[in-house]
Amino acid sequence: MRKGEKNIILIMVVSVVSLVGVKFYQNAGETEEDPGIPYYTTATPELTSAAATLLHKHNCQECHSLWATRDFTIAVPAPALDGEGSFRDRDWLAQYFDAAVPQDILPTRLKPQYRHPSYAHLSDEDKTTLTDYMFSLKVEDWYREQTEKRRFEKLTGKKWAANE
Repeated sequence: MRKGEKNIILIMVVSVVSLVGVKFYQNAGETEEDPGIPYYTTATPELTSAAATLLHKHNCQECHSLWATRDFTIAVPAPALDGEGSFRDRDWLAQYFDAAVPQDILPTRLKPQYRHPSYAHLSDEDKTTLTDYMFSLKVEDWYREQTEKRRFEKLTGKKWAANE
């Protein structure tokens, strides 16, 4: 390596270290308050148990995550169910679980093998359990606003304006 090349590399290393040091120094006094875990449920223990049985029976965990648990060996782009009750109302959830073709309620571009199956064949009691449990899955208001902002910006390509 020539002397000029060594000098260029040295200048680059010093520049990077300096920039990182300046950034670290600027942020050294700043601390951000941890807002805590945004997810919670309003479900009773009985509803949680009945819903867990149904979710396990229908292998929902193969595609969906709930409380950050999911089978990551299967790469299916299904949404997390955390907070679903904060983003959907009870009637919408009941209609979705009762639909013969759920994609009529919530259109998707997923390949047919990854599309949500119909639960129209389930008993009314099981559909009510799923509806009530999904509606009980809530998120804190601050997290809901952040999520709606990200969804809006992703879908529209526009900046979120909270007052609109």
